[in-house]
Amino acid sequence: MTDPFIAPDNLPRCRWCGGAPEFLPYHDHEWGFPVADDRRLFEKLCLESFQSGLSWRTILNKRDNFRAAFAQFDFHQVAQFGAAEIERLLQDEGIVRHRGKIEAVINNAQRLLELIDREGSFARFIWRYEPAADSLGAPQTQSTSAESVALSKELKKRGWKFVGPTTVYAFLQSMGLINDHTHECVIRDRVSTARQQFVRP
Repeated sequence: MTDPFIAPDNLPRCRWCGGAPEFLPYHDHEWGFPVADDRRLFEKLCLESFQSGLSWRTILNKRDNFRAAFAQFDFHQVAQFGAAEIERLLQDEGIVRHRGKIEAVINNAQRLLELIDREGSFARFIWRYEPAADSLGAPQTQSTSAESVALSKELKKRGWKFVGPTTVYAFLQSMGLINDHTHECVIRDRVSTARQQFVRP
């Protein structure tokens, strides 16, 4: 691995979080910490879908705009969006105006309601795909896993869109199903502790 990023507190972090000032707080307080909230899980999967072909910096900087545009990712509301909302979103300069991805968010909200009806919660379904720690390679050396391929396949089977294996793997990393902080990173132990204390849904 490349040398770690030394943050302003003189402690090492994952190299990528030195790429932009806004990365550090996201890295230190969100990335890799386990999540069981259905709305947050839905939001992150949507944002990862929007990131496809773009940089995470672009999406992170627009995240508040995405939240405002998509009713704070309340999937009950988003599932009701129709043609008028799609046209509104296509005119919203604060987000990524990609018709296919916008329509995918609405579709996926509808599919999520179906999934919750069958599975009880999105979190309960997602956490079934937590990889065994010893099945993974060294941190940040892979972009897919057997679990991300399997979850992507299952979501697509259920009618979800823009949920390829790489998108799903990034989602698993960020939502704490994988601790992919490098061994030198001071946040790795904090995430490990959070994962140990986390009650799987």
